[in-house]
Amino acid sequence: MALSHDPLWPRAGAWPAPDALAGGERAALVVLGVPAWRTSLSPTGAHATPLAVREALQRYSAALVPDRRGSARELDLAGSAPLAVVDAGDIEEPDGPEGEARTRAEVARLSGLAEVVLAIGGDNSVTVATALGAWGEGLDRAGLVTLDAHYDLRDGVSNGSPVRRLVEAGLDPARIVQIGIADFANSAEYARRARELGITVIHRDELHGRAPAEVMAEALAIAGAAGGPVHLDLDVDVCDRSVVPGCPASMPGGLAAWELRAFARAAASDPRVASVDLAEVDATADAPDGRTVRLAALCVLEVLAGVASRPGRG
Repeated sequence: MALSHDPLWPRAGAWPAPDALAGGERAALVVLGVPAWRTSLSPTGAHATPLAVREALQRYSAALVPDRRGSARELDLAGSAPLAVVDAGDIEEPDGPEGEARTRAEVARLSGLAEVVLAIGGDNSVTVATALGAWGEGLDRAGLVTLDAHYDLRDGVSNGSPVRRLVEAGLDPARIVQIGIADFANSAEYARRARELGITVIHRDELHGRAPAEVMAEALAIAGAAGGPVHLDLDVDVCDRSVVPGCPASMPGGLAAWELRAFARAAASDPRVASVDLAEVDATADAPDGRTVRLAALCVLEVLAGVASRPGRG
């Protein structure tokens, strides 16, 4: 990918490794590739996505621009702190029990180096190891917010089971909020399972006319009620299929791209959010213009923007 060079327009991405941090320094965000794909219920090339997202990041800057409301905004998210973001590379073979153990251990280590760990999947199975690694000893107080068209409460081990697996690992389902659950994307049995567990479900149709920041505030009040760390699962297939053709399970009628971006920023602006995963993008199945991967890359930047806006930063 040949891109133009302008010294006054620095590109996002190409971030240094964590060992570039000075002693005791803590980054705002650490990016970790988790290219899981082997348990996907749909054929997928999601293992190619972390690299594709990193390449797409270089199409963008890490800068915000002023708006007419006069809001105070940090123009250059990384300008005053070049190590605001670090990239820890990829987990090798993250699938299976051993791969999940490696992922969990690495996320736990990275959690001590940054305010937020962002895992780039990979299929949705990455949610389990990422969340458990970030929560650590705080599992009994932890919370989960998903942006997903699906409940992910299936039996077995697959990209359709991470929420059920986290409940079985000890997560209190009363602190799980699922945003964007859609008709015709789930079964009645899994809807009953979510209801019986006490999971809060915010249906896709409930989002019409509501601002993403308002919905996310409601979700975080529930997921963060015990004062523990919250994990955010950004399953990109919650978006409309025209927006994310590279998501095997996306449907017509899902979220708009701007909505997913707004949800990502709103969540990351809350200090209770300690980890995020981006899942279910198959870079090998994307449209020729790369729109799915580009949206995933922009979600990385929205998370960074959210963290930068947290109280006390700057």
